[in-house]
Amino acid sequence: MKTNIGITEENRAKVAEHLSKILADEFLIYTKTLRAHWNLEGIDFHTKHVFFEDHYNAIKEFVDGVAERIRKIGHYAPATLKQFLQLTHLSEEIEGDNSSLNYMKVLLEDHDTIIVEIRKIIPTIEEDLNDVGTADFLTGLLQEHEEMAWMLRASVS
Repeated sequence: MKTNIGITEENRAKVAEHLSKILADEFLIYTKTLRAHWNLEGIDFHTKHVFFEDHYNAIKEFVDGVAERIRKIGHYAPATLKQFLQLTHLSEEIEGDNSSLNYMKVLLEDHDTIIVEIRKIIPTIEEDLNDVGTADFLTGLLQEHEEMAWMLRASVS
């Protein structure tokens, strides 16, 4: 059945393109946070192992939320690693050792990148593409990443 939610097909397609890039970013940071959780070494192993677990569980929900938002506006979510790597603003690589400090610095940079990307597209989605629902959804997602970035920044300062 055709999606008829008060937003033109052309605008919904453009919103889906923006969301697909955010979905790719979410999947990459989810994977990198899992990597930190699995491969962490150091004297602070236990506390940071739990810290990264809390983060990847939250990010897993972000991934699902973005994919569902794409479906709600009548499009299909990208769902292959190849697509994610083509769409993401992030790098899948992590340079350096397996210390919590290294992982936290890398993940902080990624959260900051996601924050900047989301902040850039919210006005376009709300004002130009007439999708206040997605703009609101992205505002909430932005706030979640700001909190995670704050936690990471406070830990590496």
